[in-house]
Amino acid sequence: MESTLILVVILAVSIIGKASSVSVATCLLLMIKLLHADHYIYPVIEKNGMFLGLVILIAAILIPIANGNITIINIRNVLTSWIGLTAIILSFFTTYISGLGFQFLSVQNHSDIMTSLIIGAVAAAALLGGVPVGPLITSGILAIIVKAFNN
Repeated sequence: MESTLILVVILAVSIIGKASSVSVATCLLLMIKLLHADHYIYPVIEKNGMFLGLVILIAAILIPIANGNITIINIRNVLTSWIGLTAIILSFFTTYISGLGFQFLSVQNHSDIMTSLIIGAVAAAALLGGVPVGPLITSGILAIIVKAFNN
């Protein structure tokens, strides 16, 4: 019952904060729970959800290439510009940090911090017009800070 209440609170905050992706994900989990299918479906989502979510996200990002809107000439021009080179460096850094965040949340079993990450993401969406896609990066930064303070 406590987990359902927490999910309802997250749902309410995400609706108020206009974080639709969080709202949809929370609704999905609540529906699975209310249908008493959580014992079967939650482990599958927990094990494969991040991978499947990343596949869908990357596929969506690659659509302009797949449908021909981005050509080799566009790619060459971007890769030789300061913005393209900066994007490569930033992508390298954030991907590394996301990997640390994934390890922090899953391998090191700090998944209890996810609620705080979601609250911060929803607050940024509501107050700053952000998009709540940063919990892995945020948890990676957190992992670096925790490691620095524990040494």
